[in-house]
Amino acid sequence: MLFRSLKAYVRLFDDPIYWRTAWNTLVFLLVGVNLKMILALFLSGFFALPYLWVRILGAVFLLPWAVPHIPSIISIRWMLNSEWGMVNTLLFDLFRIDGPNWLTNPAYGLSAVIGVHIWKYLPFWTMILVAGRMAIPKDLYDAAAVDGATKWQRFRHVTFPQLKALFLTSTMLTTIWSLGDFNSVYLLTGGGPADRTNTLATMGIRYAFRQADFEAGIVTMVSAVPILIPLVILLTRRLSKSGGRQA
Repeated sequence: MLFRSLKAYVRLFDDPIYWRTAWNTLVFLLVGVNLKMILALFLSGFFALPYLWVRILGAVFLLPWAVPHIPSIISIRWMLNSEWGMVNTLLFDLFRIDGPNWLTNPAYGLSAVIGVHIWKYLPFWTMILVAGRMAIPKDLYDAAAVDGATKWQRFRHVTFPQLKALFLTSTMLTTIWSLGDFNSVYLLTGGGPADRTNTLATMGIRYAFRQADFEAGIVTMVSAVPILIPLVILLTRRLSKSGGRQA
């Protein structure tokens, strides 16, 4: 059994598509997670404003996260169709620009996958950080205002230090979840064209169901363990320290 598993790893590492997939996964995590969390950090400042219209807009902002994956992502796939999609149609009608092949060009396809991932999960993490902002004592902001601090200085010296632990914990947690984001890739590009937009979450499908190599499909996901285990350890330690301080 062990010998068969080792042979599956050999087949996997000999496949150049696997290394392209590993690179795609790294880009997906570095760009998608960091951009998503930076946007969430700054948008949380807007949605924490105490106005009724902001609360109503916040409810609308949550819709991408609340609606089911399949209809929402497939709708975006239709909109990005290079022949009759809404995006290219608007580009031509408004600006006389021939839009690119969004889903048949590997670079555009991976960018679209990252964009859909951010669009889908940004509202959730924004609201997590909104809750964190609302827990910051207002006395800190009053003291900063008395000292003449600007908005940027209040963010740098008051808001972010108070949100730092929550922000880092959320970033690690969303990295773990994003590593297993199957829907954003499979429903939008299906890993194409020519399997060049796959991530590790979808690569196993290629081996298990398209090539009938179930062992290679399994070890594809196991190959993500070197990324996953350090994140889990860091997250566990941070949560343990947080619990110890509260006790």
